[in-house]
Amino acid sequence: MQLKWVEDFIVLAQERSFTRAAELRHVTHPAFGRRIRALEAWAGTPLVERGGGPVVLTPAGQSFLETAGQLVRHLAQSHDELQSLAGRHARTVTLTTGRTLARTVVADWLVRLQPVLQGGELCIRTRALAETVALLERGEADFSLVYHHPALAIRLDARQFMHVTVASDRLVPISRATAQGQALHAFEAGTAAPVPYLAYAPQLALGRLVEDHLAQNPHAPRLQRVVECDSADAHYEYVQKGLGVAWLPWSMVHADCKAQRLAPAGDARMEVRFDVRLYRPKRRLGPLAEALWAALAPR
Repeated sequence: MQLKWVEDFIVLAQERSFTRAAELRHVTHPAFGRRIRALEAWAGTPLVERGGGPVVLTPAGQSFLETAGQLVRHLAQSHDELQSLAGRHARTVTLTTGRTLARTVVADWLVRLQPVLQGGELCIRTRALAETVALLERGEADFSLVYHHPALAIRLDARQFMHVTVASDRLVPISRATAQGQALHAFEAGTAAPVPYLAYAPQLALGRLVEDHLAQNPHAPRLQRVVECDSADAHYEYVQKGLGVAWLPWSMVHADCKAQRLAPAGDARMEVRFDVRLYRPKRRLGPLAEALWAALAPR
């Protein structure tokens, strides 16, 4: 049996989708399926029900899932202890987060944390939301910085992990500004023409926030999707070129709006408010990680 088979199985159980799990494990769908079948051959019994719809574990699969999680965590902890003995782990901290949070919240942190990081190293790993959490669960990261909102489900065992809210932000529909400082593309009542919309890819956390907001908002404007992209940075550039409206974090665009290079396309009813949470294991971390936690956790 190979450890990667066990990790594959855990991600499959979390995502309930072979396609999504294969994407998160960075392998093709057929290769991922072969690895799951190899694990079942080792186990001597099916672990997953075959059929349409979301993946369902067999009773044997449900039983093995707990053992698999314990195995991965114990191996990760043993790896941490060995690295601590080697001396490097004590001066290295790994943070997993999304690309947009790495650009906004983490960038601000790096300035504040310079005194704490003297002689140490902060390794930042950017991933999609589910993989960010999975890396923390597998013990491959000390911290995970993620969005928190009712539309985003974060499943972490409260017996093993803790969190603090470190920031609040909002997604604001943003357009390029005219010479008069008004939105080039605005949500105006009574306007028949749809507004060009720069959408996020559905697997992106920001995309799920915006689509959930639009689906439930009775004041949602008429939009015409013209671009779909999995990068808020790219949308920021597209908005500057006047291609349409994108929901961007206020922390990313407030300076441009103040300078009247960009402008909100709608009022406060169009905004999506969210928090940013920092997660960590409850077990004791290395000295540098504990120092960073002390510096970042609100008192």
